[in-house]
Parts: sequence; structure tokens; C-alpha cells
Amino acid sequence: MEPTLFSKIIDREIAADIVYEDDHVLAFNDINPQAPTHILIIPKKPIATLNDIEEDDLALVGRLQYTAAKLAKQLGFAEDGYRVVMNCNEAGGQSVYHIHMHLLGGRSMQWPPG
Repeated sequence: MEPTLFSKIIDREIAADIVYEDDHVLAFNDINPQAPTHILIIPKKPIATLNDIEEDDLALVGRLQYTAAKLAKQLGFAEDGYRVVMNCNEAGGQSVYHIHMHLLGGRSMQWPPG
């Protein structure tokens, strides 16, 4: 598989404003924020789309959600509320083919999202 933008961030070939990292997950500020806080949370294992998640990946995908909640608490907006979004494929708004979760907080979210 060809390296994605996110793989290059994981490998530190491209700089990012990293806010969290562990052995399995990396989180960094989005360069085009849609809220006062907009963090991308990615697995270090490359998985192209949500459709490509396999049973062996379930704990890893759960870690993405855990990391989002942990960051929301640390950043002080967990109690007020926040949004997490994962897009799948072109019609779903996915532009980088390495699964990632958007953590958006710091403002009231509207519905429908767009």
C-alpha cells in the first residue's frame, strides 16, 4: 500500500501539531479546523476505510473512541459536549484513505451536519 499523508505524519516525514500519542494511536490538530478544537485521531496501523476494518482491529478502533473522550475531558469540553465523526469513501466525505476520527469541540454543534 502506498503511504498516505497520515502515514507520513506517523513517520514524522510531515510535521503536525501532535496533541497525543501512544503505541497505537496518534492525534493532532486539523490544519483546516471546523471548530475551536478540531483534532484528528488516527490509528498507527494503516486501514484505508471503515469498510476495511477487520475483527482483529476492533480493539484498535475502540481505542480511537477512548482517545477522543480522554482528549475532550483533558481539554475541558467533555461535559458541555462534543462531536466525533468518521467519514467513509468519497460520497461520505473521506479525502485521506487512512481511517481517522474527527474530534470537534468548543462550540455548539448543529444538525444536520451538512
